[in-house]
Amino acid sequence: MLEQVKPVIRYGDEPGLRFALLLDGKGGCTPLTMEGVCAWKPGDGVVWLHFERDHPAAADWITNKGGFDPLVTEALLAEDSRPRVEPIEDGLLIILRAVCATPPEEVQVTLPDIDLVPVHIWVEEHRLVSLRDSGHYITALRDIRKALETGKGPKQTGELLAMVSDKLVRDLEPVLDGMDEEVDDLDDLMFQGEEGEVRGRLKQLRRRSVQLRRYLAPQRDALNRIEHDDAPWLKERDKLRFREVIDKLMRFIEYLDAIRDRTGILHDDLSTMISERIARNSNRFAALAALLLPPSLVAGLFGMNVGGIPGVHETWAFIAIVGAVAITSIATLMVLKRINWL
Repeated sequence: MLEQVKPVIRYGDEPGLRFALLLDGKGGCTPLTMEGVCAWKPGDGVVWLHFERDHPAAADWITNKGGFDPLVTEALLAEDSRPRVEPIEDGLLIILRAVCATPPEEVQVTLPDIDLVPVHIWVEEHRLVSLRDSGHYITALRDIRKALETGKGPKQTGELLAMVSDKLVRDLEPVLDGMDEEVDDLDDLMFQGEEGEVRGRLKQLRRRSVQLRRYLAPQRDALNRIEHDDAPWLKERDKLRFREVIDKLMRFIEYLDAIRDRTGILHDDLSTMISERIARNSNRFAALAALLLPPSLVAGLFGMNVGGIPGVHETWAFIAIVGAVAITSIATLMVLKRINWL
């Protein structure tokens, strides 16, 4: 018999084990201790185990007590990997990416980059094992756990896996909305003359879009492979939900492509504005040099320390030279304005 504990879901009490839930088939669950996890048998019902991948106790259980194939063990404990799905015997090895949020007990900070963290999953008919790193906080898994706590969660394995996939994709929407709003802000700032600030924020935004696109496309392929798997515990209703999740993810990828295109346009506009400013400043320096050329030429000629310079002994010579320089400068200024250099 499995050890029964009080009907309050205890989160993170066991080293390396975030929670272990035995589904009751009605939308609720019973929490298990590590001792209860070790005593669990498939005939007891569907169990969801969620571990910290980088914790030694979790690694020990996965390696020595979980009864996994060595290839599955290696993949579940891998440091990092791209989204993929591999059918192994009667189960599925699934690697997905999720948005890493700030835990509610910590101070909320604005991170320079969006952190898409791996979620390693092994699922079979009566067991789903998920792992994430100890420093990561994934709201999708928390929401499903709370739904089970209130009796409104999934009832069997396929429904649980579909809900996990749905929630992971759902958390991408506010991220993309925030990126779209940031593009609008950068567009306004650029035309307000804040090129320096726009350049730095635009660089970060383009890096975010590349990072998201790098993982969302293989994640779509992975979910599509789950939908077409012939596992007996995947019901038709579960596959229908996977289709909806895939459609939503495809819309997000198109949305991300649109954001990437907009940032490319902004980058081109910014480069054009900077080039125009450089050209305008160059013209101004050239015009200034042209205005200073006549006085410089006269000063150079009459400043030579040689004999024979005209007007040396004449009192009107200085006034005449100043007048000639002024007239020449005014004529140069008129010519520059006529050719639109000023």
